[in-house]
Amino acid sequence: MGRLEHRTAAGCTYFVTTKTWENRTIFQVTENAEILIRCMLGYRDRGAYLLHEFVVMPNHVYLLLTPGGETSLEKAMQFIKGGSSHQIHQQRQNKMQIWSSGFHEATIRDVEDFEARRHYVRMNPVEAGLAARPEDWACGSASGKFVLDATPGRVSSGAKAHFAVGGNVGAKAPTS
Repeated sequence: MGRLEHRTAAGCTYFVTTKTWENRTIFQVTENAEILIRCMLGYRDRGAYLLHEFVVMPNHVYLLLTPGGETSLEKAMQFIKGGSSHQIHQQRQNKMQIWSSGFHEATIRDVEDFEARRHYVRMNPVEAGLAARPEDWACGSASGKFVLDATPGRVSSGAKAHFAVGGNVGAKAPTS
């Protein structure tokens, strides 16, 4: 079966999900989770994207992000997944497969959608029984330990996205 395309549009904000290879609990190891978080924040600090929320779970990651002007969503995910894999291999001295291929995304439609996805990201460790409160999960933006980017103006203004079909990049088609 061929690879499916991602719907992407410049200036849009996305809810993104990506999983580890074979659902392995790679990020249950604190050092691996910290490497991934540093990688995400590093590319954000370099202007590749705005990072609004995230949570690193033992075998997957949820993100709310807005790619930068010169960065596609696919490129942003390549930075995060490729960069973190490289750093984990280098710093932890292993060569295990880290990520499954592809990712899933949903375009944030308006402020209500943004807030619902934000709540979902923050509550994920609680719903999974890993923390009593979102603030208790050290590997997520709800912990208050990380500087996040504000809700994007396009979302907070209620503007609607116009979609362009991207290249053949490799993941399941978006579900919303």
